[in-house]
Amino acid sequence: MNCIIIDDDELSRTVLEKFIKRTGFLNLMNSFKNAPDSIPYINRRGDIDLIFLDVEMPEMTGIDFMKSLKNLPQVIIISAKQKYALEAFEYDVTDYLLKPISYPRLYKAVDKAYNRYKENNNTKDKKDGFFIKNNSTLVRIKYTDIYWVEALENYVGINTKDSKYTIHFTMKAIENELPSSIFTRVHRSFIVNINKIDIIEENTIVLKVTKGIKTIPIGKSYRDKLMDDINLVAK
Repeated sequence: MNCIIIDDDELSRTVLEKFIKRTGFLNLMNSFKNAPDSIPYINRRGDIDLIFLDVEMPEMTGIDFMKSLKNLPQVIIISAKQKYALEAFEYDVTDYLLKPISYPRLYKAVDKAYNRYKENNNTKDKKDGFFIKNNSTLVRIKYTDIYWVEALENYVGINTKDSKYTIHFTMKAIENELPSSIFTRVHRSFIVNINKIDIIEENTIVLKVTKGIKTIPIGKSYRDKLMDDINLVAK
């Protein structure tokens, strides 16, 4: 789970960073000492799953911050005061922790967040596709029709056997949208549909498409995961 910290207390941020590093399923993306600086980052990335949020901060309180976001990720409140709890839970926060926090109490909260995260992903896996905007038309793309996705600077290209759709999205965000049961990241710039792979030659994947073949490089750091994801019956 990708997470960030928003807390004006430097000591609190340091403790949280230490605890997050101890928790294998958490990936700390960034840490902010005020809420306004975090908003452009959250909106730009689109892949933040969890926010550790203080309430009493200068410029913008944690409550006002939650009010300001249209798509609020899961939030765990980290506060020195209990009086904000009732209002915080109106925004469906995952948990409310009082400072100073202990690692066992934090782990209990993030485990709850992780279970919610997995439930959301399971729901996503039951869908069979999504819609994208193509000019003035909404086009439905089935997961099973996608062969590969590639990074194109600030866009991604979604490739089917016969067509290509370019949308304004990050690779991480589209990776989160695609079901992990049939898609895997094989390179910093490529995600492939496992069921469309015809041949793997050393560090290259070969896909058969209408106009011939498409070759995709396998990044060194992604190869082991690819070998785990495919149905390899003999080594």
